[in-house]
Amino acid sequence: MNLTSHHFFLVAMLFASLAGAQPVYESRDRAGPVFSDLPSQGASEVQLPPANLMDSPQVAPVVIPRPEQGAASPYTALQIIQPENGGTVHSNTGQISLAVAIEPAFQTERGDAIAVKLDKAWLPAMRTTLRFDISPSEWQQAAADNVEHQLEVVVVDGSGKALISSAPVRFYVHRATSH
Repeated sequence: MNLTSHHFFLVAMLFASLAGAQPVYESRDRAGPVFSDLPSQGASEVQLPPANLMDSPQVAPVVIPRPEQGAASPYTALQIIQPENGGTVHSNTGQISLAVAIEPAFQTERGDAIAVKLDKAWLPAMRTTLRFDISPSEWQQAAADNVEHQLEVVVVDGSGKALISSAPVRFYVHRATSH
């Protein structure tokens, strides 16, 4: 693709994205086609195809019930230790590191896993380690559009039954900005 046809393609893509809003006109000069949203002498209206729009796939929300009061649990304590409650995390991508403490030892061999709740939304992936990251894509799907966020974790057994939940942790996310 030479430079002129490359520019033509980019301009056509720009106008195609705006085509639903207003007509596009094409005229020619010595360098090739010229596009405008205003008609001029010798210009003809370009008939663009309808925009190809797609809806984002709907992800079914994950629901993790609270542990039942008085139900027997193999665990006595569960706590989020990173990020710290009231702490600040610096991330431009939304990748956030988590660390969890559990007593007694985490029993992944019996099928136990950690479910993570971020800003009132359960993340779809279960974790089987005590240190892990929330991925940028998970962040985009679940995080509220503000600076303050809340995390909570729940240990579930192999059937998805909640065994123990942590206290929620509130933290702040700051992104680097260029001035």
